[in-house]
Amino acid sequence: MEYEISLATSMAISVLFALSLNLITGFCGQISLGHAAFLGIGAYTSGMLAKAGVPFLLTLPLAMLLAGVIGIVVGLASLRVRADFLAITTMGVGFLFVGVVRQQNALGAEMGVSAIPDSGMSKLAFMLFAVALAVAAALLSAYVRRCWMGRVFAAIAEDEDTVRVMGIDVPRFKLTAFALGTALAGLAGGLYAQHLKFIAPDSFGFIESITVLSMVVVGGIGSVIGVAVSAAVLSVLPSWFQVIGDYKLLVYGGLLFLMMRFSPGGMAALVTRIFHPDRWGTK
Repeated sequence: MEYEISLATSMAISVLFALSLNLITGFCGQISLGHAAFLGIGAYTSGMLAKAGVPFLLTLPLAMLLAGVIGIVVGLASLRVRADFLAITTMGVGFLFVGVVRQQNALGAEMGVSAIPDSGMSKLAFMLFAVALAVAAALLSAYVRRCWMGRVFAAIAEDEDTVRVMGIDVPRFKLTAFALGTALAGLAGGLYAQHLKFIAPDSFGFIESITVLSMVVVGGIGSVIGVAVSAAVLSVLPSWFQVIGDYKLLVYGGLLFLMMRFSPGGMAALVTRIFHPDRWGTK
């Protein structure tokens, strides 16, 4: 039973993390290849504060705040770049985070941070807490997608220049997307640190950024339910099938290729095509 609880907790954290990237990439069309850095910022903030004696529940909003503020800074630096250049910029942020942490002895450097104090919750209670936060993030994402802000995000993703001509403050909405997405990633990082009780720089590198991007693409860019299901399934596949764990990147890369080739809209579009073929011009 303890193993199943741990697995469910990992699934909930992965769902929360994937939804945070979906707000930036899926809703607003801003490609981020360094999103794991914000997971790391949240994890290190929560972990270090917990070791300093700060109650766990108080470390989470602080982790969100710091990740969100740094996300805005990154967003400001990225306002003048798009598409491939934005991807390269955010990838650089990911490498910068890992490089800085590795050089800071106060953050454990290469050895990382261990023996993070317990949250005071039972493992079952912590799992339910993580699931509740993941559900809340999904509901928030669904609300944002349907409100006027989500419509502006979608318009920016579709044709940013046209949105500018209409007089809409595009930079403000881009920064809003970055702030929301990175703050949620910081929240996921705080849960991650408490769940594992150990964090290290390599846990937040480029590979982790590609992994979460795979979850978003496979689930369906912009789809809340699709991304949540994709993140939950892909996060546990290596645990269920050892061979997948040994070739995790190969499997994720293959899934990315297949989805982009045969169903660019991810699982969400694939399901729609199966159950509503008339929308695709076929019966």
